[in-house]
Amino acid sequence: MTDSSYDFAVIGGGPAGYVAGVRAAQRGVKSIVIERDALGGACLNWGCIPSKSLIRAADVLRTIKNASAFGIEIKGEVIANLAEMIDRKDKIVAGLVRGIGGLFKAHRVDHLAGEASIEESGRIRIRLKEGGEEEIRAEKILISTGSRPAQIPVFPIDGKRIISSDQAVHLKELPGRLLIIGAGAIGCEFACFYREMGVDVTVVELLDRALPLGDEDVSKLIGRELKKQKIKLLTGKKILKVEQSGDDMVAHIEGSDDIASDLVLVSIGRTFNTDGLGLDNIGLELGPRGEISVNEKMETNVPGVYAAGDVIGGLMLAHVASAEGIVAAENASGGDSSMDYLGIPAGIFTHPEVGVVGLTEGEARAKGLDVRVGRFQMRGLGKAHSEREIAGEVKVIAGAADDVILGVHVVGSHAADLVHEAAVAMRNGISASGLGGTIHSHPTLSEAIMEAAHDVHGTAIHNPPKK
Repeated sequence: MTDSSYDFAVIGGGPAGYVAGVRAAQRGVKSIVIERDALGGACLNWGCIPSKSLIRAADVLRTIKNASAFGIEIKGEVIANLAEMIDRKDKIVAGLVRGIGGLFKAHRVDHLAGEASIEESGRIRIRLKEGGEEEIRAEKILISTGSRPAQIPVFPIDGKRIISSDQAVHLKELPGRLLIIGAGAIGCEFACFYREMGVDVTVVELLDRALPLGDEDVSKLIGRELKKQKIKLLTGKKILKVEQSGDDMVAHIEGSDDIASDLVLVSIGRTFNTDGLGLDNIGLELGPRGEISVNEKMETNVPGVYAAGDVIGGLMLAHVASAEGIVAAENASGGDSSMDYLGIPAGIFTHPEVGVVGLTEGEARAKGLDVRVGRFQMRGLGKAHSEREIAGEVKVIAGAADDVILGVHVVGSHAADLVHEAAVAMRNGISASGLGGTIHSHPTLSEAIMEAAHDVHGTAIHNPPKK
């Protein structure tokens, strides 16, 4: 039985919610986090961590397959055991979930497992997971209930033959043929993983390129790399419907031949988790897509009610959710914080990886900005050759007049890590010249960022002269 009165109640224990609960407690606020499923939310239990555990296993398998290129001879058959990979993933997730529980205990944050509904201002009813109900009162409330894969009528997810990414990280048997609908980050990540595991993979994308929301040059590069891995990539194709025909799942493509597969993975669209929360009871406003509307302080239209994470419909990234949760918690506990979205990086864990921060070249030009672009290919680095990871490049986009870094796009080994130095530069006003003038250790992959920054001005030592 918990205490029934709190200063701050958080509904949803994902990356926004659990972080907000801890930050509020650090500020001396009596806090509780209510989560209907597992602490850590979609990121920890069905998204970021499970998928990266599996992707790392595929990386190890790829390295072993190519060991002879390093002068290492492996005798005997190399077997990829998906069930063991899943078990390893489950252990990692379980340990991290326990870790959040440990944080709550250390910071004296209460936790209830159950479904929460706001009955009226400051009053929350919880249908407990273990049975029964409990009611609490809270002076301030944060809604951080996240999102879930959208149900799309033409290919309805049944969790068996048509699955979402939630089920994809739990498969213990490999399909012979996999159709992935959507060539965004999630679709491309799973395409690389399952292809490395020996699955025949086809990816269908409605728009004209892979990673269609990213920089066009990055999309072209990743598209080429997917095809090198013998992943069939079909762009500019509309799927009319998916249906079962005998043992096959058949996708009917507008203007093209049907595609038969054993399993269909839908990786497009997310739905905001706002249903059943009692938002109408307090007059909370939703945006045009069903998201919760907030300002830069994560305040909703209802005084004392905040929202953060996927449910507000912004950048649906775990680290963004955590930052938003911190802003909400600080403001709910008497602070004056605002969310700053400048220079937020993102990683896409394909093979090779992608790291992005800031504007694409197309976005910058669409804003009417006069830009200079610097590039450097990973194959120009000694470290890339020593690691046998020469695919990819770094692209730096800067203002032509002021040299302000507008965006940086990295494709290559460890790109999701490398891009953070660009994020630091952007958030701290370091120019392209300043980034290029920062001496980088040799031999490292990060030298590519230095060289690309120099190339903005045509002064990259290891590039040919700009035409």
